[in-house]
Parts: sequence; C-alpha cells; structure tokens
Amino acid sequence: MANEVELYCEFLTISSFLNEELGIVPVLYGSLGLTKVAQVDFSPQDIDILVPLVFLQGKWGGLKQAMKKQGYLLIDLEEHEFQKEDIKIGFAFTEDLKRFAEVDYKKLEVFEEAGAKYCQLSLADYLKVYNQSAQDGYRRTKNDHKDLKKLKILNKLVDSLSQENHF
Repeated sequence: MANEVELYCEFLTISSFLNEELGIVPVLYGSLGLTKVAQVDFSPQDIDILVPLVFLQGKWGGLKQAMKKQGYLLIDLEEHEFQKEDIKIGFAFTEDLKRFAEVDYKKLEVFEEAGAKYCQLSLADYLKVYNQSAQDGYRRTKNDHKDLKKLKILNKLVDSLSQENHF
C-alpha cells in the first residue's frame, strides 16, 4: 500500500493534470487532506478528491477519460473510484460540503505546489465534516471507528488553536 508521501505526490500529479485538462481546481479531502492540514498521521489509505458536481454528471466522460490517460481504471462507478497499482482515488462533489457540513466551499483557500493548484479545508472545516460524519451510522463504525478517533484529535487541535489566538 502506498504511504502518505506517495499518495500526496500522486494527488499533486493528478491535480496538475486536472488543472490543465479540465480546468478543475480540486479539493484535497479525506484522511490525506486531514493529515496534511493537521500535521498528524491519520494513515490515509487512498486519495479523496472533490470536484464540481458537473464533472460527476454531465462531464463525467471527460473526467473518466482524463483518469484513464493517467493510467487509472474505473473500479466503482457508484463511488467514482479509480485504481492504478496500489493507489485508489475516489471522487465526490465539492458542492456537497455546504449541504453536508455547512462548509462554504467557495471560500476554501487555493494552494499551489509543484505546478498544481488545489483547495484544502481548514481544521475548523474538517471538524464540521467529522462531526457530521459521526452522525452517520455507516461512517461511525467504518474502519474500526477511525472517524471518531479523528474527531477526538481534531477537537483537541481546534481547542488549542483557539486558546493560542486568545493570547
């Protein structure tokens, strides 16, 4: 299985490709995104990427073709999941952040690294997402309660940040 550094490097490669091929500035999401923002190893197992909804619907063929050009095979249509060797990438849509966790995706900070532009959630945004995930029965028990462990760490990190900002 690919490690966190390999996954992040692959994310940058895919992001750069999506920037150029489809004009997408993707959002780094999931455990890999949380690991990067929190600077805590959450042992990401895959790459979760958010893209505009239109690329999972009307422009799905273009996204699928772009991933194929990068050597990925579609392995789960319902989850929009691709795989190349030991790396899995799952796509979901950016607009769901607002409905699911009240995160304003239009205000996400854009980063540029190694020629790739992408967006990233803040610790406070991730706290909203994982608080909401904790309400979902499927997510709550998935991966040996991994989300609840993340939530505990996130709460501590956000609390310590807010205490630092009061001084």
